Amino acid sequence: MSFVRLAPEQYDTIPEIAEPAENPRLVGHDEAMAQVADAYRSGKLHHAILLAGPPGIGKATFAFHLAHHLLANPVASEAPPNFSPRDPASSLFRQVAQGSHAGVLHLTRPLNDKTKAFKSVVTVDEIRRVNRFLSMTSHDGSYRVVIVDPADDMNVNAANALLKTLEEPPARTLFVLISHSLGSLLPTIRSRCQTIKLKPLDDTSLLNVLEGLDAGLPQDGNGRAALVGRAGGSVRDALLLTQFGGLDIADAIVSVVDAPRFKVSAAMRVADAVAGRDNAIQFSIFNQAALDIVAGWARQMAEAGLLDQAARMSQVWNDAERTIVETETYNLDKKQHVGGLLRRMWQAYHASEPAL
Repeated sequence: MSFVRLAPEQYDTIPEIAEPAENPRLVGHDEAMAQVADAYRSGKLHHAILLAGPPGIGKATFAFHLAHHLLANPVASEAPPNFSPRDPASSLFRQVAQGSHAGVLHLTRPLNDKTKAFKSVVTVDEIRRVNRFLSMTSHDGSYRVVIVDPADDMNVNAANALLKTLEEPPARTLFVLISHSLGSLLPTIRSRCQTIKLKPLDDTSLLNVLEGLDAGLPQDGNGRAALVGRAGGSVRDALLLTQFGGLDIADAIVSVVDAPRFKVSAAMRVADAVAGRDNAIQFSIFNQAALDIVAGWARQMAEAGLLDQAARMSQVWNDAERTIVETETYNLDKKQHVGGLLRRMWQAYHASEPAL
């Protein structure tokens, strides 16, 4: 049976893969699930929960499973000790998945009506939807759930607007903020939330999820080990690696960087492969792989006690991240960006080669 999408398309949608809102499976976060379910049963659920952890490990899926649990069990004392299963055949599942349930508001990067592309931030207009949402009274007295996904992407005005609501939370309302990087959030927002750190999936859980998604796993053990090693416990990263040439892209970056001299022709072949008009996902994979490789270098140096060199490599990472944001924000030449980033990586690697 072919995949039928229920959820609205998001800025980071992967073709043929369920969005968190329509994913009936939550794998690998049993301890956090039991913690939150117990808090709800005992009447001690915090009004704002901050789910923190690397991208792609299931934070948004956790948020939607939590929302489903509250809506399926409006009487807290009668709720089960773990999240209620999400039945894809139920009307509750379909309403939440489609974004039509009156008790769930999902805020993420909106679509730009003019360009028909998704914006790079969660805007203040999105956050202003919260007040309209909260003005509607729940017909059965159950919770209303606001999911901000990811909260890291809020611009300054949006963050300040959300802060005002968090300071005076309405009754029986839960805010779930998703964060890939806690340092990107205002300290005042973090202080008003209960932070729950979700860990990357272990190897077994990761492979279990990928097999359930029919993600085209490598058949040989070495291939699976390479995939698991590079995915870092992230289902999203693993999907990008298996379905969009991510493993080949990472290998190509390493090949260019490892070469004794910088080969412009090799760098341009990579640029041609990842920066074409229809290669948005491959371009994103390239950028993330490049950042991960540089972060790995910085980590190696720090672990070896080479703190000055680690700091310099961290600056390379910061510069790379800035150029990535600028390229996407201002629609700069992507092929030029790829070639330039590979050159900077090559220079940084060979300047630090004895340490690496």
